[in-house]
Amino acid sequence: MISRARAALTSETGFVDSRAARALRRPHNWMQLAKFAAVGASGYGVNLVVYTLLLKGAGFHYLAAAVGSFLVAVANNYTWNRVWTFRGHRGHFGFQGARFFVVSLIALAANLVCLRLLVAFGLGKILAQAIAIVLVTPVNFVGNKLWTFRRR
Repeated sequence: MISRARAALTSETGFVDSRAARALRRPHNWMQLAKFAAVGASGYGVNLVVYTLLLKGAGFHYLAAAVGSFLVAVANNYTWNRVWTFRGHRGHFGFQGARFFVVSLIALAANLVCLRLLVAFGLGKILAQAIAIVLVTPVNFVGNKLWTFRRR
């Protein structure tokens, strides 16, 4: 019965034997996601601390504070993802750094849109930034996994 269902699923959708399905069955990918999440959590903390300091301490506009905190967090995240999460996927430092930065800029653009909307809907600026970072994390992971640190 299971083999018939699998055969039907494979023949109709191609999902069971798809690249994504095979990737989901590899423990290495789950470990890599966990490492990426740990690095992301450190970057999340760095981002929020720097954002709060720039917002409250230095009096920056909330969008400017988001850009400043992004720059600090992206340096943190690139370093840790390169030396720990994707250690076996090292390419040229500059090329990977440039790709990481491009992916991060896309995530920043999405973050700024989310942040602006959340603040416009009445959320506090720090809470809005905390939520916006979480919302754009999947874009960041997929971009870095599939492009920045992909295996050659």
